Amino acid sequence: MGGLALYAAYLIVALLLVGVGLVVYSFVTPYNELRLIREGNNAAACSLSGTAIGFALAVASATAHSVGLLDLVMWGVIGLVSQLVVFFAVSALLPGLRQGIETGKTSYGLLLGGSSIAMGILNAGSLTT
Repeated sequence: MGGLALYAAYLIVALLLVGVGLVVYSFVTPYNELRLIREGNNAAACSLSGTAIGFALAVASATAHSVGLLDLVMWGVIGLVSQLVVFFAVSALLPGLRQGIETGKTSYGLLLGGSSIAMGILNAGSLTT
């Protein structure tokens, strides 16, 4: 595969990973992030944005360091699982997370979003070794 074709293949797979990953994440969470965001809920926006950034960081690192497209997909799935672990960990830490996000408590969304970004940074760094 030539340079441009390889670039396009990796970019398309990375975009699909992030897109599908966010859809899966949204199905796992007990609330509808997009509906809440459309209603102006800043907590949901902070939460989902942090997850998107954290997951994209891991996928970007996997794109740069993988040995092939299948390797990229494998690391992308691991990145998604780690984002789900963050969601469940924060849910355990804050038992009222669902209600907090649904009622627009920005502090809840920032904690979840920030934790997701932190996990993405750790994932990205771990993929460089």
